[in-house]
Amino acid sequence: MIRLNTPRLMTTLSMLVLLQGCMTTSHPTARSGLGISTGSDAMEQRLEQPGPIRLESIDSADWQGPLSGMLNLDSPAARDAGLTDRSEPTHIYAYLLTHPKFGHYLIDTGVSETLLADPGKEGLNWLIRKVMHLDHMHIKTGTGEILQQADGELSGIFLSHLHLDHIMGMTDIPAHIPLYAGSAEPAQTGIKNFFTRNATDQLLEKMPPLQLWQFQPDPQHRFEGIMDVFGDGSLFVISVPGHTAGSTAFLIRTTHGPVLLSGDTCITRWGWEHATEPGDFTSDHAENLKNLQRLQALVARHPQIEVHLGHQP
Repeated sequence: MIRLNTPRLMTTLSMLVLLQGCMTTSHPTARSGLGISTGSDAMEQRLEQPGPIRLESIDSADWQGPLSGMLNLDSPAARDAGLTDRSEPTHIYAYLLTHPKFGHYLIDTGVSETLLADPGKEGLNWLIRKVMHLDHMHIKTGTGEILQQADGELSGIFLSHLHLDHIMGMTDIPAHIPLYAGSAEPAQTGIKNFFTRNATDQLLEKMPPLQLWQFQPDPQHRFEGIMDVFGDGSLFVISVPGHTAGSTAFLIRTTHGPVLLSGDTCITRWGWEHATEPGDFTSDHAENLKNLQRLQALVARHPQIEVHLGHQP
């Protein structure tokens, strides 16, 4: 006869219930109708020719935060270099993408001046404000100004992931603009979400359902999955889980050549140069490192690719 340890069983069940309610966001989701699945061979064969997209990198805000969040200080490379925790200067970027046929898109949102003026009103409570060091964040080009550069006409927003610093411009985004994110992103569970989900939900509240990329396995097994966003080989979204479960990177064939946006798969320049993934801000270090190495291998195969990292030049 099997004897059940009732207190332990109840504790386990309670933890399961806790985690079930601890998703990144409860915002509605839908399958994305944009993009077709492709492979790394088909993507890379396109890179020798410039593409049709105009891309502007926008430094939306200066910021500072703990290096231990942005870089895994327990990695062999960081230990060998003697790195220790400190306040690290960073930036919050947004990217304005203009396709001659499909219009203007943003990759991530930048920071809204309205939000930064009164973050509590936008759902960022005192704990979030303290942990995020919002007193060290200073607007350079707010989301409202970015929208003016797009003539106020956005066709959509591609989100690298749903961490708050990547959706802090949502306050300024018109309510009808489609949003796109990694398929596993909204449902990722974790204790940290207890502190951030209400803010995430409030920032997304007025927006349409998140449209989730429908990745299929890369036939060449170089990445988890790749989508040809417009079907013309000009923009590819790449599944790079690790930093978050649904993290994405973007490979863009611009009028000046190919550009890779790593998202927060790599946050710092030091991390890219020493193949070191982010630290405390990352959910799965092994998975993050694997996908960082995959992006670096892509650039090694195609040295003409211009690389833009998550939060540093």
